Amino acid sequence: MYDRKLEQRASVSIIEDLKTVSWKVEPSTAAKNTRNFIREIVDNLDLKPNPDKSVIALSIGDPTIYGNLKAAAETIEAVRASLEQGLFNGYLPSTGHQDAKQAVAEYLSHNGSEINANDVILCSGCSSSLEHCITVLADGAKNHNILIPRPGFPIYRTLAEHIGVEARYYNLIPENNWEVDLHHLESQIDGNTAAIVLNNPSNPCGSNFSEEHLRNVLEIAYNNRIPVIADEIYENIVFPGEKFVSTASLNSGVPILICGGLAKRFLVPGWRLGWIVVHDEFGVFDEVRKSLNALSQRTIGSNTLIQGALPAILKNTPKSFYEFLNNTLARNAQVAFEKIQNAKGLTPFMPQGTMYMLVEIRMEKFPMFENGLAFAQKMMEEESVFCLPGECFAISGFLRIVITVPEDVINEACLRISEFCNRYYTM
Repeated sequence: MYDRKLEQRASVSIIEDLKTVSWKVEPSTAAKNTRNFIREIVDNLDLKPNPDKSVIALSIGDPTIYGNLKAAAETIEAVRASLEQGLFNGYLPSTGHQDAKQAVAEYLSHNGSEINANDVILCSGCSSSLEHCITVLADGAKNHNILIPRPGFPIYRTLAEHIGVEARYYNLIPENNWEVDLHHLESQIDGNTAAIVLNNPSNPCGSNFSEEHLRNVLEIAYNNRIPVIADEIYENIVFPGEKFVSTASLNSGVPILICGGLAKRFLVPGWRLGWIVVHDEFGVFDEVRKSLNALSQRTIGSNTLIQGALPAILKNTPKSFYEFLNNTLARNAQVAFEKIQNAKGLTPFMPQGTMYMLVEIRMEKFPMFENGLAFAQKMMEEESVFCLPGECFAISGFLRIVITVPEDVINEACLRISEFCNRYYTM
């Protein structure tokens, strides 16, 4: 029989115990090793915009923010059809629906790249693709390291250090369109190097490597028997006159895990549909394939609704959509480049593609600012323009400007940046 008094006495006893017994719950090592390096930097800035000027955010790599860049009508219709069919509301194979994988294989099979559907693994966004690739190749228990570009997107370091793997930088050369410093890259390799991360086209640099340069990088990887993780999320987002070359097309003999997805080229980063392509000419990755399948089973695959739409998205999006996007970005880049060239103390680097431009701050001309962080913070305070400082990408004395915003916003932002620089520039 239920005894309310007994329950009350038990509750009192528990309360008394809590007064005398302390609890200690420790987070896991993996959790403590996880750091968002952009947030660490930005959150420590005192970002107070000028209340008399509207905020212009040139900081976030989300092309949908201002509404001027929208997904193609064919993309929207494909998702609508997938929803109405009602065939993609349940679980699918963890590596992806066969029709969706076949569509990715056909989409990426061009200019010498021949990809089979069985080489494709679908993931929850490109960041998930990168996490799988780093996890499958690198092991903190074996003191592994991976080589990542500087400047480069910080997610590579985040994902590596999360599992106890060292992220070791190799330099890019700004005056050579941010090409890899080949000698420095090779000098970073040792017996514990598990992979080289190659990001092309590049965030934050906006560079697009030539076939010759890619071959030079892959030759180093081949000679040292180091597999490559190729982050190609910005594939084919290159400006008129440029050509994107996928590592899969080069027959380098290097086993490569290629990461990509819908986010950037199709202007739908929130849909979380990424992929891995296993490019393996000599069967080096047989065990890696099995382990990638196992890693995919942790979350039972990517968004099924978008998988259902994927064949139509990849086949029906017109060439004119891609051309519009690239032309818009190229025009914005040219506008920003020309205007920032006239700003005292700044040196812009004209991108060849992607959605970004790096700008060097000649810090000796701004002695009142300790570093790019202080420069960016003060510019936000006075001009309400915020760009990510280079410290977010492991390079000091730079700003990254996002060029996806409307042209009138780019013009206004560059005008304010110039006024700010002219105000503080010293001879």
